[in-house]
Amino acid sequence: MMGARTTRVLRMAVVLAAALEASTASALDKGAAAPTFDLPGKDGTVQLAKYQGKLVYVDFWASWCGPCRQSFPWMNEMQAKYGARGLQVVGVNLDAKTDDAHRFLAETPARFAIAFDPAGATPRAYGIKGMPSSVLIGPDGKVLYEHAGFKEADRAELEQVIKKALGGAQ
Repeated sequence: MMGARTTRVLRMAVVLAAALEASTASALDKGAAAPTFDLPGKDGTVQLAKYQGKLVYVDFWASWCGPCRQSFPWMNEMQAKYGARGLQVVGVNLDAKTDDAHRFLAETPARFAIAFDPAGATPRAYGIKGMPSSVLIGPDGKVLYEHAGFKEADRAELEQVIKKALGGAQ
């Protein structure tokens, strides 16, 4: 017998998989213009265009995603360490119910911008196939780097990519 949480996780996974499969979008090419978005956020509207001129690390996540719990402390660290140099981390939540995202955030706080996309339009535009997935967008609005998943071993590599991009941005 499945518990309510397991049923909810499976239902969301099926919905997300169907939405992603139905999408004609493919992963973005390096150097392509990042699709813009304008989403409701935890602290007001989150617009990608607002961050023009900054290095933007967009992370797609959901409350039921185990590796997302590991990535949040790292993203908080990156925002604190590199924010003054031009980095802006943006977490785009894909939970069908925003309440699920708020419960996650109460347990795993974010010290960066959080947007909500329960319809999943933004990950479709970006060609996201799994979570967490992240896209690094240069100050010119073009895709610099994409990464799927998150594990402890990814931390150093991702930070090097950010540092290199910031060096080129200044």
